[in-house]
Amino acid sequence: MTIRNGGDVVVETLEALGAHTVFGIPGQHALGLFDALRRSELRYVGSRTEVNAAFAADGHARITGSVTPLLVSTGPGALQTLAGLQESAAASAPVLGISSQIPSAGLGGVRGGYLHELTDQLASFRDVVKHARVVRHASQIPSALAESWEIALTAPFGPVWVEIPQDVLLGPAAIPPVASVSWSVRELHPRAELVAEAVRLLNEASRPVILAGGGAAGAADELLELAEKLRAPVVTTFGGKGNFPWDHPLSAQSWLEDWHTTEFLASADVLLVVGSGLGELSSNYRTFRPTGQVVQIEADLGKLESNYPALGIHADARHAVRALTSGVTARAVDGVSESLVSRLLELVRARLDGQGLDLEQQVLDALRSAVPDGTPTCWDMTILAYWAWSAWDPRGGAHFSAQGAGGLGYGFPAALGVAAAVDGPVLAVSGDGGAMYGISELATAAQHGSRVVWLIVDDGGYGILREYMSDAFGQATATELARPDFVALAEAFGVPATRSTPESLREDLAKAFAGDGPHVVVLPAVLRMFAPTHLEHT
Repeated sequence: MTIRNGGDVVVETLEALGAHTVFGIPGQHALGLFDALRRSELRYVGSRTEVNAAFAADGHARITGSVTPLLVSTGPGALQTLAGLQESAAASAPVLGISSQIPSAGLGGVRGGYLHELTDQLASFRDVVKHARVVRHASQIPSALAESWEIALTAPFGPVWVEIPQDVLLGPAAIPPVASVSWSVRELHPRAELVAEAVRLLNEASRPVILAGGGAAGAADELLELAEKLRAPVVTTFGGKGNFPWDHPLSAQSWLEDWHTTEFLASADVLLVVGSGLGELSSNYRTFRPTGQVVQIEADLGKLESNYPALGIHADARHAVRALTSGVTARAVDGVSESLVSRLLELVRARLDGQGLDLEQQVLDALRSAVPDGTPTCWDMTILAYWAWSAWDPRGGAHFSAQGAGGLGYGFPAALGVAAAVDGPVLAVSGDGGAMYGISELATAAQHGSRVVWLIVDDGGYGILREYMSDAFGQATATELARPDFVALAEAFGVPATRSTPESLREDLAKAFAGDGPHVVVLPAVLRMFAPTHLEHT
């Protein structure tokens, strides 16, 4: 007879909270937790390193919009998740990290010499996640996980962390099976007087413009209604792609690193910023200088007016935009705003066309043509992804990248996490340098039959760093890499692979997407970025 233990309480609670899929890697202190998975209905997707498991959980949390559990062991296993959790924090992805701990008797360094021991493991996570807690008794587990679940899903979304000692996971649970767990998310509504002032400013504006960031996710319908009511052009940040229709006449798209767009935003007499902290990338490396009034809607209190003075509205974007839409006066459709948007995009296009970037645009066009509409895409930190931040038309597919924290290795494992939640295919894009971070996950893809098409752009090194260093110092150092034959390596994992060319890329990708499992497409090519417009502007 199996005696219920703390691990069973964890999985029972996760099921009661609504979890269906968990990610992670087992370890010695976490065996009670992982053995309990065998007695649950939870689907387990195992990775080959903890950082990749964290990236996979991030992708799954982003595509589902709900909490995704990440289960790992103590010490080295837990610490390896930090890069992934940092990305989740930057991108507001609700990942619930659950780690084992050394036995309770040793917590805090009371007794030394335990395997994987850290004197204060929780301290490593406090400044990365929204909330962190150590559970010391099985009876605390349901409440601790429900508390963390609520915090992860309270705007702004973000990762949370719970640690449970080995003896608690293995020890008998002297509580009944968990049947239900109550939880509720605190709604973050705007203050009425701030909404009234923002409505006044927008109604009096002659040239309002909206900048929609990643925090506008979940408010896309409200944002569209507000933009059309105000006849306001909309620029989306790199993390805000998909929050406004790309081909809408009011869509000024995402060319934030082009100074034409920077000036377009700066010249608005009222700039409504929804769900963006106006950080380094969104401000075109701090060259953005607003000449009018900024109104900033932001759920993260720490980001409110952190970079630019504004009428700051601390609220969930959905609630705030809905309130503004109800209050503003509808404007006549006179075509003026649409003409301004059209002219801006013409200037951006002309500037790109003058830089001799035919290969880059050919590759991006081939990729966009081959990827089916509605396909989620996950991008590593690589030159083609930098292009995609500005140029990629999502066409109804989610667009996830590692530009929040900027760590390498995100694209492929995140795509595996997305693939665990969707029926159709998923695209992952990496450079050869970033691909080496996740190459072991080919085993995960093969084991689970994940429908991920992984495009690896092989330029023989860290391409963007090579370009940065060459521009700054005249030559690059430590950027050139020996790398494997990616096609042969993928095939060694049992994953079909294709070596492509810019001319055959569209056809090769289309064939890969027609398959029912993972496929690697390798494109040997040296791509360049468009000119660093922040330097040109200054």
